[in-house]
Amino acid sequence: MKRTVLFCATALFLSSAMSATACSQHSQTQSCAEGSVWNADAESCQPQTTS
Repeated sequence: MKRTVLFCATALFLSSAMSATACSQHSQTQSCAEGSVWNADAESCQPQTTS
């Protein structure tokens, strides 16, 4: 019984840790004010230019 509980607790912990790591590797979107867009390279809102 103790082995089963320990195994399940370890599996849940590892799956949570792995998913948190995977999420941090992706670019996150940021909300900007109207007329500006998120620049992932600069990590800030930049004025939106249209041609």
